[in-house]
Amino acid sequence: MPADPSFDLTRCRWLPVRMRDGTETELSLRELFEQAANVQRLVGDVPTQEFALLRLLLAITHDAIKGPVDLDHWQELWDGGLPVKEISAYLDEHRHRFDLLHPTEPFLQCARLEVAGEAGSLDRLVADVPNGAPFFTMRARGTPRLGFAEAARWVVHAHAFDTSGIKTGAKGDPRVKNGKVYPLGVGWAGNLGGVLVEGDTLSETLLLNLIAFDTDNLRTDPDRDLPAWRHPSPGPGELDPLELSRRPAGVRDLYTWQSRRVRLIYDADGVTGAILAYGDPLAPHNMHQREPMTGWRRSPAQEKKLGRAQVYLPREHDPSRSAWRGLGALIAGRAPGGEQRGEAAAIVRPRILDWAARLSVEGDLPASFLIRTHLFGAVYGTQQSVIDEIIDDSVTMPIVLLHREDQRLGQAAIDAVADAEAAVSALGDFAADLALAAGAETEPPKEAARHLAFAALDGPFRTWLAGLRSQDDPNGARAAWQRQAHDIIRRLGREVLRDAGDAAWDGRVIHTKQGQERWLNAPWAERSFQNRLRLALPLAAAGDTDEPEART
Repeated sequence: MPADPSFDLTRCRWLPVRMRDGTETELSLRELFEQAANVQRLVGDVPTQEFALLRLLLAITHDAIKGPVDLDHWQELWDGGLPVKEISAYLDEHRHRFDLLHPTEPFLQCARLEVAGEAGSLDRLVADVPNGAPFFTMRARGTPRLGFAEAARWVVHAHAFDTSGIKTGAKGDPRVKNGKVYPLGVGWAGNLGGVLVEGDTLSETLLLNLIAFDTDNLRTDPDRDLPAWRHPSPGPGELDPLELSRRPAGVRDLYTWQSRRVRLIYDADGVTGAILAYGDPLAPHNMHQREPMTGWRRSPAQEKKLGRAQVYLPREHDPSRSAWRGLGALIAGRAPGGEQRGEAAAIVRPRILDWAARLSVEGDLPASFLIRTHLFGAVYGTQQSVIDEIIDDSVTMPIVLLHREDQRLGQAAIDAVADAEAAVSALGDFAADLALAAGAETEPPKEAARHLAFAALDGPFRTWLAGLRSQDDPNGARAAWQRQAHDIIRRLGREVLRDAGDAAWDGRVIHTKQGQERWLNAPWAERSFQNRLRLALPLAAAGDTDEPEART
């Protein structure tokens, strides 16, 4: 009699990684933890898959060590490395729950899941097959079959980032109406502006994100906080309402939250289909004391709608802005304009960054220790039924910038972002003035100049930020950045001026907002640009005597 099919994730290779020597391979769970010090990072099929998989690894580590219970426990791990023997023993203990094809308790699936008719296409499971837009993808013709390793990765990703929309109803699910379940929201991580702290190796990354259970403003019940594989295998419907109201009980529960019900359809050679239905809903309101890997924002609209004094929602990433431009929200829990509204804690910094700061203030990490803050997120479109964009960006900075006790250097970095924004605005206004002088549309050249400026500042700012050290004078560091930004923006200004046509140099009469008439031409626009740039970057522009450029 043939043995039951099996794909044991603790021993079969399924996790794609990049090693420290630059080579890429796949490892099993056991191999990954054993070799974590030689692995640089996970490499997902899409960036959000990396985020979901790392949270899975963190849930395993937290549960295997039942902690860390406090900073001392964490420090022992940092000094001694990942407890590979404990983790391997843990994986052996729960090995059957990590079998992708287990007959009754398959990994992160519902073995009893059935729907009327045939199982769905794998396109619903694979996030790089855009519905209705089959261009610029390696799977333009769909996904007829997956290997077991890749299918396992997409199961993890579906629980975290699956789209919303109408889904086929599962038999036995009381939410089914006319064979369908109507939209219940995206997977839990899809609500987040995901933030991870990365080190030089996967071992360092896991430890830096292994947040202690005694962390302030992070609610956890260590006795009830269990990952998905230590809960009973779910049925087709959602959890009992009473049970749902008590969860998630901590990060282990949250990192492996079963927002979907999944069952893979397979043969001896791989996966041929999948049933993907709604699982346990989890509203994002006021989860800021449970979810550490995102920033949070107060929502006056939701406060009014729900009749609550305070409602916090995850602060999603803006795909049009580089990570360094949102530095204020990462370093100080601050967004432009937030402090002017007179509201307490309008923005809450990701708890994982509070934890990183604590490691330096109370632990043994030096203030000069460099961390890579990695941002992940999905941008959904058409009523959250498709993924339009995936966000994958990072910014490297010394951990001292996160300190709340001494915020001077962190504030200098935040101010430096504002300096860059002001300088970019000056260039954009210059381009608009030149277009106005020529009698042309002002908005297209203005936006083109801004885009050019941010692209030119991107690399230099990241290098400047990563080079900050705890002993640096904050004012001196900011002045150094202003000088560098001034040189870059002034050079771009000269290019914009050289590209101005004859009509801009000839100029014309315009009417100001005050109803006055003014002759506007290229020399006047350039003088105005130089003045704006001096105001934007006063520490750099002091003593600058640039004269308007002569026409060539």
